[in-house]
Amino acid sequence: MLQTPASFTSTFVQHPDPEPLSFLFYRGQLLVREPDIALPDAALVERLGMPEHNLQPLGLLNGRYCRTGWFDAEPALPQGYAWRGLRSLFGAIGEPLLAVAGRAAQIAEWARTHRFCGACGGGTALAGGERCFKCVNCGHVAYPRISPAMMVLIRKGDSVLMALHQAPAVQRFVPLAGFLEAGESIEEAIHREVYEEVGLRVHNLRYFASQSWPFPHSLMLAFTADYLDGEIRVDPSEIAEARWFGPDDEWPERVAQISISSVLVDAHRPPGR
Repeated sequence: MLQTPASFTSTFVQHPDPEPLSFLFYRGQLLVREPDIALPDAALVERLGMPEHNLQPLGLLNGRYCRTGWFDAEPALPQGYAWRGLRSLFGAIGEPLLAVAGRAAQIAEWARTHRFCGACGGGTALAGGERCFKCVNCGHVAYPRISPAMMVLIRKGDSVLMALHQAPAVQRFVPLAGFLEAGESIEEAIHREVYEEVGLRVHNLRYFASQSWPFPHSLMLAFTADYLDGEIRVDPSEIAEARWFGPDDEWPERVAQISISSVLVDAHRPPGR
């Protein structure tokens, strides 16, 4: 499962390093050298004209300084370099580096969209000692956006409920999921989303695991729950199909355990399925 490697330490200040790991983005895509999916070296970053104020400190990976940044206009890339979406890099680079790239994407997007204050329109500057922009005019502060979302696998006897969402990143049956509303707890969101999306009521909620998911800035909190009552009644604006999967059913194909969704499903997959 995609997780921050233990060898990574977050930092809010620049570190002297002649060859930092540079995660550079344009419209949410990462600059890499193909076919080996290497990050650009310091000389190329300078040649591309990356503005210094567009670069943000990210952290240290195995003691090596990492930074992230963005281009407002697409630069002319030398031959052999390309922009790649993070999803397209699943399996193409090691998970530790991919996890740091996911963090880098979130920090770069936060910095790009908070150059000016959302309250008064004044300029912002990094606050000392934390990852925070502070308005130089009114003092309004802005931290990186994190959008919490619930995920739940509902159990009924030896079966579990999975759904095919109307607008998924991939066409596959997965656990139910949805974003929290303001003022909700995770548990309240689970009960609301399950009832809204498939018309069921659940109980016995149990925490499973969590995962940062940089598409674009989610925090997925996964649970299991037991079926209580109701018949499946899908919300067609959200769900294309929902059904129970038991030991005798054909389950969705196994996929690499990059996402918490695949880990949650595999933890309840019957032998041979």
